[in-house]
Amino acid sequence: MSQAKESDKVTIHFVGKLDDGTIIDSTYPDPEHDGCNDDDCCGGHSHGPVELVIGEGELFGPVEDAVIGMSAGEKKTIVIPADDAFGEYNHENVFSVDRSELPDDIVPEVGLELEVEGEDEEIYFVTIVEVDDEKVTMDSNHPLAGEDITYEIELLSIG
Repeated sequence: MSQAKESDKVTIHFVGKLDDGTIIDSTYPDPEHDGCNDDDCCGGHSHGPVELVIGEGELFGPVEDAVIGMSAGEKKTIVIPADDAFGEYNHENVFSVDRSELPDDIVPEVGLELEVEGEDEEIYFVTIVEVDDEKVTMDSNHPLAGEDITYEIELLSIG
C-alpha cells in the first residue's frame, strides 16, 4: 500500500484538541468528533475533508508533516507541544494602559479583541483581560499560547 509523501495530493479529516478536551479545529461534521457549534470556529475550516498538497503549507505545518508516511485509511494521533504550536505563555506580554489612552469609541470589556500599535510601530492583536476604573489590562499572547495541542488525523486518500 502506498504511503503519503511530499508533493502528494491527499484528503484528510482531523480534529485538534486541547488537554482538557476542548476542540479548537476540526473537519468532522458529526458531534462525536466536533464540539464546534457554528461556522466561525474550528480554525476556519468548513466541515468536511480537506484536500492539500503535502509541503505547500496549506495546513498547520506539524499536521501536514504528520501525514507523510501514512497510508490511505490510516489514523494517527500527534501531540504538538506549546513551543511548536503557538509558543509558551509569556507574562511579559500582559500590560496595562490608562483608560484615557483608549479612543473614545472603544468601550473596554473583558474579552474584547483589539489591534494596537506598539512603541516599535508594529501592529499587535491583544485581548482585554481586566478592566477597572483607571486601567485596562491587555494580553498580546496568542489565545492558545502555552497549550499543547493533540491532533487526530485520518488519511482518507492519496492522489
